[in-house]
Amino acid sequence: MKEKIHPNWFPEARVTCACGNTWTTGASQAEIRTDICSACHPFYTGEQRIVDTEGQVDRFMKRLQVRDARRQEVVERAAAKTPLTLAIGELGLDKRTVTLLVENDIKTAGDALNKLTEGGDDALLAFPGVGRKVVSDLKRALRARGFDLPKTAETTAE
Repeated sequence: MKEKIHPNWFPEARVTCACGNTWTTGASQAEIRTDICSACHPFYTGEQRIVDTEGQVDRFMKRLQVRDARRQEVVERAAAKTPLTLAIGELGLDKRTVTLLVENDIKTAGDALNKLTEGGDDALLAFPGVGRKVVSDLKRALRARGFDLPKTAETTAE
């Protein structure tokens, strides 16, 4: 064994945790300081605690708050435009679809929702010129605006 290449060994090295817990062990340093130990680590204590590394948790929480604010804004906008007053042309449907629906007395999103509630997809499919594509486009546009479709309208496959 070569001499003078091994570190000094301290059989009674003192380890101190940030929580205040201390113990002795053998080590190559006389005193060791640590941030977390078995007495305060969430895995061993069972408490839920987030150990923040370079502010990543704070940045994540800010992103969550922004996301929640945007979702709330979308919900408020959808609630402001009631289905009874939103014109069918404002849903972003193609011109042919809008023309077919208006010719069949469906002029607002409320009219479309009422028709879907009454008879589901079949109520709209009974109109001349209205096919499955028109119905699926209408339902997709209503969902995109945040309107809840009646359960009978959602059970029919698009």
